Amino acid sequence: MDVGELLSFQPEKPSVSYESRQKRSKGAEDDDRGRRKKRRHEAGGLEEPFSSGQMTEEEKERIKQMVEAEPDAELMDETSFKKMLLQFEKRVYRNQENRIKFPDLPEKFLQSEIELNEIIHEMHVMATVPEYYQILVDLRCVQSLLQLVAHDNTDISIAVIDLLQELTDPDILNENEDTASVLVDALLEGQVVATLVNNLDRLDENIKEEFEGVHNSLAIIENMTEFKPEVCADIAQQDLMQWLLKRLRMKRPFDQNKLYCSEILSILLQDTEENRQLLGELDGIDDLLQLLALFKKQDPSTKDEMELMENLFNAMCSALAFPTNKSRFLRGEGLQLMNLMLREKKLSRNSALKVLNHAMTGVEGQDNCQKFVEILGLRSIFPLYMKTPKTAKTGPVSDELEEHICSIIASMMRNCQGTLRQRLLLKFTENDHEKVERLLELHFKYLDKVRQCDDQLEREKMRLKHSGEDLDEDMEDEFYLKRLDAGLFTLQLVDYIMLEACASGASSIRSRVMQILNMRGGSVKVIRGIMREYAGNIGDAKDKTAREAEQDRILALVDKF
Repeated sequence: MDVGELLSFQPEKPSVSYESRQKRSKGAEDDDRGRRKKRRHEAGGLEEPFSSGQMTEEEKERIKQMVEAEPDAELMDETSFKKMLLQFEKRVYRNQENRIKFPDLPEKFLQSEIELNEIIHEMHVMATVPEYYQILVDLRCVQSLLQLVAHDNTDISIAVIDLLQELTDPDILNENEDTASVLVDALLEGQVVATLVNNLDRLDENIKEEFEGVHNSLAIIENMTEFKPEVCADIAQQDLMQWLLKRLRMKRPFDQNKLYCSEILSILLQDTEENRQLLGELDGIDDLLQLLALFKKQDPSTKDEMELMENLFNAMCSALAFPTNKSRFLRGEGLQLMNLMLREKKLSRNSALKVLNHAMTGVEGQDNCQKFVEILGLRSIFPLYMKTPKTAKTGPVSDELEEHICSIIASMMRNCQGTLRQRLLLKFTENDHEKVERLLELHFKYLDKVRQCDDQLEREKMRLKHSGEDLDEDMEDEFYLKRLDAGLFTLQLVDYIMLEACASGASSIRSRVMQILNMRGGSVKVIRGIMREYAGNIGDAKDKTAREAEQDRILALVDKF
């Protein structure tokens, strides 16, 4: 914009960067990364006119003169980059020397501290030239920066954290991945996460600047996990997981740092088996259950609190992928809490379904399945099975909820024994087999979805064939995943429940299934084909024996149907 537009422009009052952080969606690009580039800056005498929204002609003229008099910024070259780093090192040394000489006379080292703070703020310009990060590492300035994080003066510490946060901004790192990787590796080698975590304990979040220092510390960690996801296991071991759980447990009003902690925790657990194990060993399952219990009878009051709740639920789901955490979930009465959430009909209900699905699936979920029936969980899950709950603005959509509900019932069919299994099967004969009718309704719904997807994929295969491309194994796997996403997985779960109910339940269940199939032009052959395909792709790839046993069991059900 030209100077005239600049003078007429009236921005909102600036806010600190952590207030503008938006929710990070899994697998999506971050539209809000610009928040990391925003720094608080001194605007001299301009702050008041901008915040008031009114400017006189005299003030506009004065600003215009200042803008015109401002010299053009020069791009930093390699020489000026090195010069700034050497100046920084000199000021670090001078400050250390004065503090050692005059430890009890602050006035003696005050000036050197001011000069050090100034050069740290000037170094933000280095983020504009990531191609020179190699120099930063070669001159061993990374070690100096990490040492300053623990500086006795928290203003210096916070300034360094702010600088590191900007230097590691993902947008900046991606501009030059080679040299950026060198910087991130140097920071990790210097135990940057352990340094930051140790420093977090001394920051008082009741002070605005230190609150922001905590936020920027978390931002550095997030930046590195985004740029190098493989570091998640290593950094969690540096007391980060313990600090996150402690911060989430703190009895203080909701704030952005608590939200950020929940986001970092969810990221650490998302794809890292070691971190899921570590969480369990730290009694993190109990901590998450206590935090989630707050949403049992009351809904989040703001969008940010809603995001916090979803992050905690996602963290729990990820943690339950580690087998022994399912036992910890059972001992911590997680099933009882999720069952209460299903009955309370609050916003937490839909996410509770997702947690129950993760807790009850697989052989390791057998005890949870049986306990769920014991605590009268069937009374909670089957009303939702008969009528899919309404979806919230955030959280799972209706098809996803139906997948979770069907998966829970399928897990109980697979894992429950004796009288508990009989109680489950009796549900399908209640009220003139209404649940069997619902089962067939879901079967035809998802069968149509899968057929539509198959038609699209067939056209895609024909296009590839005409263009001379061959279908390799990877492409076939990709097509199968698309079919699963389109509804094949839910269809497989529905048909598995149907086979189990017909094989083990009352004979009237099979009669009603056949009656509805004939009425709607359905086919037993189609169901058998779906289940054979399911058997061919099921099981734990790590345990060949268990996979083969499960495949044989499903194929035996197909033969009985």
